[in-house]
Amino acid sequence: MNIGEVQVARKIAFGVAIAASILLFSVTSSLYPSGGRIHELIEWIGIVLIVICILGRTWASLYIGGRKIEQLITIGPYSVTRNPLYFFSVLGAAGAGAQLGSVTVGLLSAAFAWLGFYVVVMMEERLLAERFGAAFAEYTGSVPRFFPNPMLWRDEQMLTVQPPRVLKTFADALVFLLAVPVAEGFEWLQEIGVLPVLFLLP
Repeated sequence: MNIGEVQVARKIAFGVAIAASILLFSVTSSLYPSGGRIHELIEWIGIVLIVICILGRTWASLYIGGRKIEQLITIGPYSVTRNPLYFFSVLGAAGAGAQLGSVTVGLLSAAFAWLGFYVVVMMEERLLAERFGAAFAEYTGSVPRFFPNPMLWRDEQMLTVQPPRVLKTFADALVFLLAVPVAEGFEWLQEIGVLPVLFLLP
């Protein structure tokens, strides 16, 4: 296994998660009426999660951009979770799902993303274990795989940053914002009867 194979797996997992979410979006509607307070509140919470995802992924990229697999990064966001990029992506997926005004769809979207990334994480961990041995074993023994533990935070005074990598991560994360017009489009198509509503979820 090499970094190229892991990157391909990551793209496939991300694509599958997006496809599953879009399929769910297209035939699902919220129990809460569009334009109502609860519906709008859920959508706004989702937008906040998407913004956190964009900023969080960009922040994590400051530490690891261009160095993934080549170096074992254990500072900054990587000191509290081994996979901050994926953690923030799952938050973004939840926010994208919430654009239907449904908490359930938000949670299902997050679950699809988590399952897809879990496969990639397993591949990456095998590669890191082969490359860094005891250092990686020590890291996995002290830092959680996914859910952050802020009590573990540690950082360094100086950081080498590769701006093109950071900007690319920022641009990639902006894709989550597409969920806003896509969800609105699906709601409109459902209202005029073009798309069926197979699931009505809170």
